Amino acid sequence: MGKRILVVDDAAFMRMMLKDILTKNGYEIAGEAENGLRAVEKYKELQPDLVIMDITMPEMDGIQAVREIKKINPDAKIMMCSAMGQQAMVIESIQAGARDFVVKPFQADRVIEAVKKIIG
Repeated sequence: MGKRILVVDDAAFMRMMLKDILTKNGYEIAGEAENGLRAVEKYKELQPDLVIMDITMPEMDGIQAVREIKKINPDAKIMMCSAMGQQAMVIESIQAGARDFVVKPFQADRVIEAVKKIIG
């Protein structure tokens, strides 16, 4: 069985792109969420091996969601997605506990490289 990944992004097409890249490379999609609040709920419910989290989302941003997930499980593995020009937020998310980040628009090989680095 492949490693299970929770995909979190407020844009449905970004979730679809990520799911496509991941499933083609043998990863299983545990679930998806469209904002940070749902991400925290889904994390509790699904206990995925990895969360791929967008930074800028409605209701609760990715950085806050990372902090909440880390309270649930300090060993949670989280990878951030950021648009160009969000360096300060990327640094903040790493300080909050994210393991790595990828920049949008995604390069499939960069996504897989980062995922492999975190969960193998």
